[in-house]
Amino acid sequence: MGEEQDLSGITVAIVAPGGYAADVNAVERATKRLESSGCRVRNFYNASAIHQRFGGTDAARLAQLHAAAADPEVQIVLALRGGYGMSRLLPALDFAALAASGKLFVGHSDFTALQMGLLSHSGGISFAGPMICDDFSREEASAFTLKKFWQCVTGQTHTLRFEGAGNPALDVSGILWGGNLTMLAHLAGTPYMPRIADGILFIEDVNEHPYRVERMLLQLFHAGLLNQKAIVLGDFSSYRLTEYDNGYDFAAMLAYLRERLGVPILTGLPFGHTRDKATLAVGCEAHLRSDGQAVSLTMSGYPFLSPAA
Repeated sequence: MGEEQDLSGITVAIVAPGGYAADVNAVERATKRLESSGCRVRNFYNASAIHQRFGGTDAARLAQLHAAAADPEVQIVLALRGGYGMSRLLPALDFAALAASGKLFVGHSDFTALQMGLLSHSGGISFAGPMICDDFSREEASAFTLKKFWQCVTGQTHTLRFEGAGNPALDVSGILWGGNLTMLAHLAGTPYMPRIADGILFIEDVNEHPYRVERMLLQLFHAGLLNQKAIVLGDFSSYRLTEYDNGYDFAAMLAYLRERLGVPILTGLPFGHTRDKATLAVGCEAHLRSDGQAVSLTMSGYPFLSPAA
């Protein structure tokens, strides 16, 4: 169990680059969970200084990120939550300083914008994974999520195994990149979007109808960003179909894209806006292997921590 692992020597910084914690007790619960594993926690988020829908003013949230990166005691910089707000900070972020800090930046959803900017500007590797809300703050945290997170960030390599019906058979290697599909489409054509060819692109989203998923992927395709060895789909949930769709569902959309894009598309990756989620090293070397159903994704060449360090 991830929360039972001895993580002595690891200091985790909490930052709020996007939204604030709706649950006022979330940070306290997450802090206790991290400390019970042996971690030390540095909280840069000030719940009394929230601004509109954000975890602080733009200047305050930017300062949190830079302060956490500059803190010599910190090894992991963990996002409070997603929502919206990272886009506002991109022009002022010191990506060179973030990359040079050696910190492991962790989050998903809106945090994808920082991860893509970091990869684009400096080649810096980050981690698509759990956040304070709600992954570390749940009353009953996901053992899978915490276990996979600590295995990844404290291991020299990390392998995920999953299955998906109708997956193509393949054996490819390349740079692993991606994240939230809405954020990737949002960044297309900007200096914060990396131009990676022959990589392995992973994507997820929530509350997006299949036609919107298709539209965003076609946008990336027409922008020349889908020249990849494979696309791996994580969780796409909480959308609603209607009678108007007339049989157009996620499976129909997927079948169309598999025919249209000319890129192998796999499903089943345990990642996204779900309780149980894997952790992925964004920008690392990856080996993706599928026999047509069972899939393995092995990550290597990313920075990792020794708990006793």
